[in-house]
Amino acid sequence: MSTTQANKIEIIKAATSKINEVDFDNLSFGAVFTDHLFECDYINGEWQQPVIKPYAPFLLDPSAKVFHYGQAIFEGMKAYKDDNDDVWLFRPDENYKRFNTSALRMAMPEVPEFVFMEGLKQLLKLDQAWVKKGNGSTMYIRPFMIATGTGVVANPSEDYKFMILLSPAKAYYSGEVKVLIAEHFSRAANGGIGAAKAAGNYAAQFYPTTLANKEGFQQVIWTDDATHTKLEEAGTMNVFFRINDTLLTAPVSERILDGITRKSLIDMAKKEGISVEVRPVLVSELVEASKNGTLKEIFGAGTAAVVNPIAGYSYKDVYYELPKIENSFASLLKEKLTSLQNKLTEDTFGWTVKV
Repeated sequence: MSTTQANKIEIIKAATSKINEVDFDNLSFGAVFTDHLFECDYINGEWQQPVIKPYAPFLLDPSAKVFHYGQAIFEGMKAYKDDNDDVWLFRPDENYKRFNTSALRMAMPEVPEFVFMEGLKQLLKLDQAWVKKGNGSTMYIRPFMIATGTGVVANPSEDYKFMILLSPAKAYYSGEVKVLIAEHFSRAANGGIGAAKAAGNYAAQFYPTTLANKEGFQQVIWTDDATHTKLEEAGTMNVFFRINDTLLTAPVSERILDGITRKSLIDMAKKEGISVEVRPVLVSELVEASKNGTLKEIFGAGTAAVVNPIAGYSYKDVYYELPKIENSFASLLKEKLTSLQNKLTEDTFGWTVKV
């Protein structure tokens, strides 16, 4: 291996690349990783020397607090390669701000901007051959931080590890998605950690989602914890509802993640002249709209899937099929957003950042 310095980041290059072993036309989402990863430890109250090094497993003490008290947060981002072989990020400043918001809520140290941003850019430059061109080809980026301090006393860790992984990706979901509206289980509660991108939020979803899978549904639309009357998120995504020609989505809160794709779609929809209402959306309102024919679309929105149309939903053992419509808001907004991300159209919002 060769070692060089890039600003303040140590770079240890892999002796060989495994890129030729990868079938980029048949990728399983999140299953393949590039040759290198980024790592920076927080020890004794200080961030240590950042390093980019070959992707490999690492050792942790069995008493590391991440295993016992769940101090773990992450982000989801993407990079894109344009026709000139330049690599672009999409609104990375928003991911950085949200990451540190999550860190504060989980009693973890904030990551310095240089460590996050420069670490990510240097890693992408090193593994840029893994970023493929073409609409639908992306590089999924997973920054995360875990508590590495040892001991089983129930208090925050003193030591942490921040890392960034790169995973070439195609589409996250494919085919029609049918969802079950939650009547008992909740994703998050007021005063909890629903607005943080904490690992435990996702672990808590697995059991009710597994129950829904057994009934033939791919995801759950979560409702509020107090009354189960308000529609909040769909699976791991924010969710939009089109009633007549108005697009509805719930406001962010302590229970609902401030999705970057969500806020981008809201701005994009408004620019396209679509009426958007950010307000609580009631289950009863959705059911009534299904019955009177005014419910046109439901779709999820998130980094991995971008936009994922929902074919139908079930509530209180009644299944409501959504109509098949041409010129859907989902397809329009997905095409507009992915074209912008892939630099196929002008970025009038100033959201894309060149690596």
